[in-house]
Amino acid sequence: MTAGITLTNGTTAEHELAALQREHGRPLFALLLRLCDGDRQRAEDLVQETLVRAWQHPEALRAEHFDSVRPWLLTVARRLAIDARRARQARPAEVGDAVLENARVISDHAERAAAALDVRKAVKTLTPEHREVLVLVYFQGASVAEAATALGIPPGTVKSRAYYALRALRRVLPGYASDMR
Repeated sequence: MTAGITLTNGTTAEHELAALQREHGRPLFALLLRLCDGDRQRAEDLVQETLVRAWQHPEALRAEHFDSVRPWLLTVARRLAIDARRARQARPAEVGDAVLENARVISDHAERAAAALDVRKAVKTLTPEHREVLVLVYFQGASVAEAATALGIPPGTVKSRAYYALRALRRVLPGYASDMR
């Protein structure tokens, strides 16, 4: 157990505090470990905080009506543990890295709008023949036969223009190439 107070200049209060830790440190740690659901680090921190409270209130430790200061220390430790638990519950839960790695990424409206602007700009760079085929087949959902009839060209020409239009877009939009296959 590393829950200790380091003596620096050897004053009487520090000696008393070190004696408190030697005498009551293990029972405090055992209680706090249970109250902290086995979290050793949190229990050690709370032992330290309990001993700091004892150091800040020496009058409570020297009261004439105490046979032992242990009940006072255990009460302070218990209250500190309850306060720490309430403080953790009041904050949003902490998220570990593993949870973030498995989280589904959802694009927001701004990303979709930016992508749409990029695609519009890229489509304007196409020849009018390629652009009209893409608009009919991909943006308006027409079949190859319907686009051929609307444009008055053979279906094979619609397929060919669509192929070359997509190829041109892949060059202009390299970051979107995997989405266009």
